[in-house]
Amino acid sequence: MREPAQWIEVDAEAEIEADAEAEAEAEAGAGAEVGDAAEPVALIPEVEADAEPGAPDETAELTAGVPSNGVPEDEAPTEDFTRGPGPGADLSDEDLRRRIAALLFASPEPLTVARLVSLLERPPAARVRAALEALGHALEGAGLPFQVRGLRGGYTLLTTPELGQVVARLAKGPTVERISAAALETLAIVAYRQPVTKAEVEAIRGVQAGPILRTLVDRGLVKVVGRADVPGHPLQYGTGKEFLDRFGLLGLEELPRDAELARG
Repeated sequence: MREPAQWIEVDAEAEIEADAEAEAEAEAGAGAEVGDAAEPVALIPEVEADAEPGAPDETAELTAGVPSNGVPEDEAPTEDFTRGPGPGADLSDEDLRRRIAALLFASPEPLTVARLVSLLERPPAARVRAALEALGHALEGAGLPFQVRGLRGGYTLLTTPELGQVVARLAKGPTVERISAAALETLAIVAYRQPVTKAEVEAIRGVQAGPILRTLVDRGLVKVVGRADVPGHPLQYGTGKEFLDRFGLLGLEELPRDAELARG
């Protein structure tokens, strides 16, 4: 048999006062939101202060598809890289070296250590790095015209420099465009001072740098990396992947330092 329902006494006056207080708090909150929304928002100028009339803004075109952290998707650490050892950890050093050689040979792009770990079913990253070094020594010791080369944050197989002229005979397309002395000087400033604005480049070189910078951007050697936090928010420039490819660099840390340049 069900128990009889229990009645709850309600203080009508207290309930009315509570409702009034709730409505007052809601109105106060709404007023605060409206006040916050009414504050002006500072906008970044869309056009560089010293940009030439009619010159296109390269920011949207050159930064499209680039992650916010600046790391390209093919170079970012994969999930397999952080999951711990997998079946690849059981490979012998010889098998690991042979598989890495096959992957570097077959890949059209340099492979990062993280990518190799994923493709090899998660052997320890330290073993992958050791296998890369051992593979380089093995190729050199065998007298083969190949070398393991760090390039653009990853590793690839390249022919040795002394056979460059022979391999170049295979090329059927146009030859690589040469860089003028003025463009090379501008590129060096961007490489060592990046991120750098056009005005900063011009202050160092003492001449206008706009046309040369646009040419370097068109060739992929230089790219827009952001805007400076100064009045006018001028564009800032840095080097691109083509710069690393053209000069055979694993990363910007391989650029010669002042002491090395002085010895040269």
